[in-house]
Amino acid sequence: MSRMAEEKNLIDSLEVGRDKVRVSMLQYADDTLFFCKANTKSIFNIKAILQCFELSYGLRVNFSKSRIGGLGLSQLSLRSFATILNCDVMASPFVYLGLPVNGSHKRIDFWKRVIEKVHVRLSRWKGKCLSLAWRICLIKSVLSAIPIFFMSLSKMPSGVADKLVRIQRNFFWG
Repeated sequence: MSRMAEEKNLIDSLEVGRDKVRVSMLQYADDTLFFCKANTKSIFNIKAILQCFELSYGLRVNFSKSRIGGLGLSQLSLRSFATILNCDVMASPFVYLGLPVNGSHKRIDFWKRVIEKVHVRLSRWKGKCLSLAWRICLIKSVLSAIPIFFMSLSKMPSGVADKLVRIQRNFFWG
């Protein structure tokens, strides 16, 4: 329904990236993100799509858990769109599936979450109690895998990579 609405210009989707790929919706498990230009036409049509979904499948959209957010919009506009959709306004930036949305991946602040995850994982391990072989195994299989999810969407700055390597080396040498 979302694709059909986009094709019929009922939803003004967004163009992202250098190749200008059109995006109107992302889904993961039971989460759905709609992307559109901030206009009442798109908002009303998204609401109609959600109502059609409810009628077609007999399921209910939980609007009390739903949020709306926008880039470069006034709070008044966001509140009026939230009223149309019967949901709350979300703070920006926000985190979706562990990734910050509306953050600059070129800034080190964007990557703080990755560095914190590495530190949290290390705090559970007692490096001095592990042999060098176990430390290498943990670095290669666990610590190196933590930033991969972030790197699937963004290029890691060299300063962040250097910091992660330094953390791994400190763990290795105890």
